[in-house]
This record gives sequence, C-alpha cells and structure tokens, in this order.
Amino acid sequence: MTKIACFCATLRKLMMLFLRDLAIARSYRAAFVLELFYALFGVTSFYFLSKFIASPQLERSLPQGTSYFSFVLVGLAFFDYLTVALHTFDESLQNARQNGTLENLLVTQTSLPVILVGSSLYPFVLLSLRTVIYLGWGAALFGFPLRGANFPGALMILVASILACSGLGVLSASYLLVFKRGNPLNWAVVGLSSVVGGMMYPVSVLPVWLQHIARVVPITYALEGMRAALLGHAAVRDLWPSLAALLIFAAILLPVSFATFSWALRRTNLTGPLTHF
Repeated sequence: MTKIACFCATLRKLMMLFLRDLAIARSYRAAFVLELFYALFGVTSFYFLSKFIASPQLERSLPQGTSYFSFVLVGLAFFDYLTVALHTFDESLQNARQNGTLENLLVTQTSLPVILVGSSLYPFVLLSLRTVIYLGWGAALFGFPLRGANFPGALMILVASILACSGLGVLSASYLLVFKRGNPLNWAVVGLSSVVGGMMYPVSVLPVWLQHIARVVPITYALEGMRAALLGHAAVRDLWPSLAALLIFAAILLPVSFATFSWALRRTNLTGPLTHF
C-alpha cells in the first residue's frame, strides 16, 4: 500500500471514529443543546464577576490594555482543553468497554495512535465549538476585543496545547487499563494547574516558588500564548517561547504515553480480558 493510500485510509478511520461519537451525541440532543447554552450563561457570569472584583491593583497586574473580564474569559475557555484531554481517553475507553467494541477495535488493522486520536476528535471538536461560542458571546455582548487578534497564532498555540495535554490523557488511560479505575493524578494535575497555571490571575502574582512550579505545567504556556495572540496581538515570532515549550512537552509526553499505553495493553491481555474492568 502506498503512503498516499495509507494516509487516506487513516483519514477514513479517523472520520469513522468521529462520526461514531457524533451519532452517539445526537441521540442525546437536549444535553448537546444545553451544553452550548451553558457557554452563554458562563460568559455572562464571568462578566459580572469581573465587574464585582475589579480594582486598580488587579488591573496593574494584568497585561497592558487587558481587562480582567478578557483575561479570565481566555483562561476559563482554554483551560477546558486540559480537562478534556485528561478525561476524554478514559471515557472513550470506558464507553468502548461497555458497548463491547473495545477488543474488536483493537484487533483491527488500525494502529493504536489512530484509535486514540480518532476517539478524542469529537470531544475536542465539541469543546472548540463551545470555545468559539464563549468568545463570540463575549465579543458581541461584553466587549471582548477580537479586533486585531492573531488567529493563526492562536490556532498554532491551540494545536500545540492539545498535543501537550493529550500525552497526559493517554497516560491516564494507561492507568485505567492497568488498575481498572480512574487516575487520581488527573485531579492533582487539574488542581495544580488551576492554582499555578494562570487561569484566574496572572502567574506574576504568585510567590516565586509557585512561579517556578508553574513553569513545569503545560497549561501555563498555553494560556500565556493564547492571551498574547488574542489579547496582545502578538506576532508568531513573539509566540515562539510559549509554542516551543508546548512542543517540547508534546515531544516528551506523546512517545512516553503511547509506549506506556502499549505496555498496559500487553499487561492487561496477560492478566485477563479487556472487558473485565
């Protein structure tokens, strides 16, 4: 099979996995619509919260020309990519086990990375749609500044962020395979990232020792790069420090996570059927 044929076959498999998840979601239309409306309520809450806690001291801590509403909206909208990356692989694994397709899927001529990527497409597409709604409502109703934003740069940061955070998600799925339950480290990663990652306040207001910890958390670079692209109108060359850090995380975490998942599969096959969680 030629490389082009292999590439086309991989794309078809990814699309089939995406359409599978879309079909499942369409059977729960009310939940799907409510999740999108949740974005409107969330943006409104953030706006009035920013009015309540606004202060000159806080404004001085934010990037120049940035309101607290804009700062926190970007933080909350894009922090969700970390939580989705950490949980989507676990949920896909659990769903495939429950509907009896897990072992059948793994014995097909579909590589492990394709299965994992395809199973995560729908959650990330849905989250991206919700993020667009977040920013759109913010711009339409509450003055979120989209004019002059570097959207190509923001897209580059977003892709690099998904790659970096997905490595953590695959490691979590490996833990689920071996120990048959969710990974408690997920909550630790989300909790630590919410404290030091700059979601609700600038990293610069943290104690120095916490600022050092923030530098080993991928979401820190994701939010810094996203705010620079959307709010600071930064050029791609100015985004390179954040982008490079995220790509380094991805280059380390993805190979390690896939190797760990492969080992977990082999170990699980030796200790019992995959369906016995």
